[in-house]
Amino acid sequence: MNGQPSKQLPWFSELDITSRVSVSSAIAAIETALKNGQNPAADPARTVVQARHGQLLLMPSESARSLGVKIASVTPENPGRGLPRIQAIYLMLDSHTLTPLALMDGTTLTSLRTSAVSAVAANCLASKDAKNLLVFGSGPQARSHIVAMKSIRPLKHVSIVATTQPKAEELAELVTTLGMTSSIILRSETARMRDAVGTADLIVCATTSVTPVFDGQYVRNGACVVAVGSHEPAVREVDASLVERSRVVVEDTATALRESGDIIMAIEEGRFDATALISLTDLVNSPIGSFDPTRPFLFKSSGMAWEDLIVAELVFHSDR
Repeated sequence: MNGQPSKQLPWFSELDITSRVSVSSAIAAIETALKNGQNPAADPARTVVQARHGQLLLMPSESARSLGVKIASVTPENPGRGLPRIQAIYLMLDSHTLTPLALMDGTTLTSLRTSAVSAVAANCLASKDAKNLLVFGSGPQARSHIVAMKSIRPLKHVSIVATTQPKAEELAELVTTLGMTSSIILRSETARMRDAVGTADLIVCATTSVTPVFDGQYVRNGACVVAVGSHEPAVREVDASLVERSRVVVEDTATALRESGDIIMAIEEGRFDATALISLTDLVNSPIGSFDPTRPFLFKSSGMAWEDLIVAELVFHSDR
């Protein structure tokens, strides 16, 4: 990289990104960055601009060799139009000259980096012989998390909780191609959902729900829960009961206390002490011990800009 501008800025599409970077390599890159001194706390706070029909998010970050910024839109009504709820574009620049180097499909980048970060945490927290995965949600994040969790654990069965049958069936087809069995549970089937929560080794929450999607008291001790659905202080996918019972890991404590409603509301309700939060950096560099069957684990992710940049650099510097 010489920092010289090109006549046409390279564009990395969804196919370019997925053909260059596997979920396993993204997981390794995130973990390596945290072990080599990446400091999530150095990221500027996410800028949120309220628009008439949604939100515009600006997420910049810097490393030793690159700068990057993701511009993402969140439009709740888009799924009804046949469009993604989250759309994004990523701009990468040279760190010395600030010359633009590439543009990337930020939506694909987001799905890849989010599931990779979750897998880094789950690889430290989940039982080594975890077999049963329960997924709340049926969108892109649910899909990418199934692939990521399968890459770190010998999963055999995936239970999919969704609001509609057709989208869940599409996800079940992916599960089959990965060599696992699946079952579909509709959100209205409360008894089946409760049973699935109680028997799961790994639970992924990847929804747009603003309220908890299950009762945390049914999560068994030793299970690992990953919640990635929101970045807003008044929104949560897991309840205070689960937060109170769990050892809780977050990407960065200041970010979690600013953006993660799952944590913020549990603290406000007097059910959790912020000093008990464990950062992902500390988890990776000073593991909290082997699998602990005496209580659940919770990894709450709100998504951070440094994660986008780590994976974007991997895409840019990887050969096909």
